[in-house]
Amino acid sequence: MIRRHLDLALARLRGRGRAFHDDERGDVPGWVLITLMTAGLVVVIWALAGPALASLFEQAISRVSGF
Repeated sequence: MIRRHLDLALARLRGRGRAFHDDERGDVPGWVLITLMTAGLVVVIWALAGPALASLFEQAISRVSGF
C-alpha cells in the first residue's frame, strides 16, 4: 500500500516536471528577442551619447591634469 502511494507521488512529480520543462522551452525566443532589443538600444544610445561622453571625459582629464 505504501509502495503504491509512493509510485503515484513519483508519477505526479514526473508529470509536473515535464510540464514545467515544456513551458520553459517555449520562452526561449522571448529571451532572445529581449537580448537583441537590449543590444540594439545600447548601440543606439552609445551612438547618440558617445561624442558627448568623450567630450565630458576629455574635459575632466584636462581639469585634473591642470592641477
